[in-house]
Amino acid sequence: MTLALQAGGALAQQAQNRFQIVNRTGQDASAVYAVRSGRPDWGNNLAPGPMPTEKALTLRPDAEAGCRFDIRLVLADGREAVLRNQDICATPRAVLEPGAVRAATATAPTQPAPGAPNPRARAVSSGSGFVVATDRVLTNQHVVNGCDKIFVRTADGRMLPAVPPARVDANLDLSLLVVPGNPGPALPFRAQPEVRRGEGVIAYGFPLPGLLSSDPKLTRGEVNGLNGLGNNPGQYQISAPVQPGNSGGPLLDLHGNIVGVVVSKLNASAVSQRTGDIAQNINFAVKGTAAVEFLRRAGLTPATADSGGTERSAADVGEIANRSTVFIRCER
Repeated sequence: MTLALQAGGALAQQAQNRFQIVNRTGQDASAVYAVRSGRPDWGNNLAPGPMPTEKALTLRPDAEAGCRFDIRLVLADGREAVLRNQDICATPRAVLEPGAVRAATATAPTQPAPGAPNPRARAVSSGSGFVVATDRVLTNQHVVNGCDKIFVRTADGRMLPAVPPARVDANLDLSLLVVPGNPGPALPFRAQPEVRRGEGVIAYGFPLPGLLSSDPKLTRGEVNGLNGLGNNPGQYQISAPVQPGNSGGPLLDLHGNIVGVVVSKLNASAVSQRTGDIAQNINFAVKGTAAVEFLRRAGLTPATADSGGTERSAADVGEIANRSTVFIRCER
């Protein structure tokens, strides 16, 4: 990351690959930090010297750093001024004013689980999830059950650690993860009308990682039944093909709203042994209404939207899902 401290209060015109940190706290800053949101430490002091008030520090981050940054000034009186989750692509100037000043507390911009993914972890499994509120990711309980560490890979390629504990409903097979660092925008759940048999749906996620490519996959199908395995009233039966790794991913209607959480596929081998026939393409999803109630019990108010008017194409729904669907890595 390159930088330049500008004299005076005037700000230079921004280049697309630059952003500025402006000290308007009313006192000098002895240190300046800017790190990608979700990083577990503040890194190195970026200021070449004391940064007086009304001065601007121009930074040129690496292209792969993304758009979201946490910013911190250490002030002359020992306090600090902090701005978090700043979108420097949309607003290439971060102004720290007296309202951002506080007593010095943690040395990290967030409190994520320490460390980074361990390539030598003794056991690794994976699944899918999606963003349901700021820094909150919904997935299946069985995807994260027994994990020592959980990481999510966002649509823009960042690997963010989840912070324990997770909120779990084992009966629904749902788990709500806390993932600081802005993993993506929240997807809305369908409010009205009620889901009917035969409606088109889109499943989105990361099936068969390590065998297929690492990018997310989209499959299209229909709601076949309004109850799940064993007449489970909390699930839908769907025909959208799913594979191991799809678990926890979103099921969307053709307006781009969440109607379910992909949870499982029928064990065709077990059915064949029992019936002598091979069951084909029988899959299940937790109902969106059940997921909304779980989130409300967890203290969230998930976004909702009505599904009406012209349906979108599968490709358009996929673009909506892509911004908010994450790959989940579980280390044991």
